[in-house]
Amino acid sequence: MEIIYEDNHIIAVNKSCSEIVQGDKTGDVPLSETIKQWLKEKYNKPGHVFVGVTHRLDRPVSGIVLFAKTSKALARLNDMLKNGEIKKTYRAIVKKMPPNREDELIHYLVRNEKQNKSYAYDTEKPGSKKAELYYRVIGKSDRYFLLEIELKTGRHHQIRCQLSKIGCPVKGDLKYGSERSNKDGGISLHAYRISFIHPVSKQMINLEAPLPEDKLWRSFNLL
Repeated sequence: MEIIYEDNHIIAVNKSCSEIVQGDKTGDVPLSETIKQWLKEKYNKPGHVFVGVTHRLDRPVSGIVLFAKTSKALARLNDMLKNGEIKKTYRAIVKKMPPNREDELIHYLVRNEKQNKSYAYDTEKPGSKKAELYYRVIGKSDRYFLLEIELKTGRHHQIRCQLSKIGCPVKGDLKYGSERSNKDGGISLHAYRISFIHPVSKQMINLEAPLPEDKLWRSFNLL
């Protein structure tokens, strides 16, 4: 487990593509429980250790995940997320050059629970939720393009779904149209940066998660 930041109220870790943030039907040990055990051992805590999940990353996605160590911090971070006060920046590898070098994407997403998949539409549909993001192409290699993405809303599979909608599925993302899977079973989407006002100290916090070790991430000529 790679700790990016820790203080009395929050802890941020760099999640690998194989980990789940919170318990699910697989029964695999989630990151939240791993952190609880780590804190229990580090501080020799005899009783219950509080770790609150503030947001999630899809299992095949890597990068920064923020957890709360106190109920006060969790409540404030939840409010900040609802109000759009936590800025999240991702990096993604795609095979096809997007239609524009940079653009704002606005779609309406409909989630299919049975398929665990979202579908993007250009116009509002019954049960849809508005999804907004901004992307720009920041790098190019022999076969791929590197995108930086700023989320403006937080919808189910939002980046994966919206990039697929414009014909640029994330590398390795079979569910959303990629030609083949990645060797590690993940997809080439990384939660790279998170910026927010600390829920207790009120200081500005800017955190970055190092890119995965895969050499492809370092093969790009930055534009």
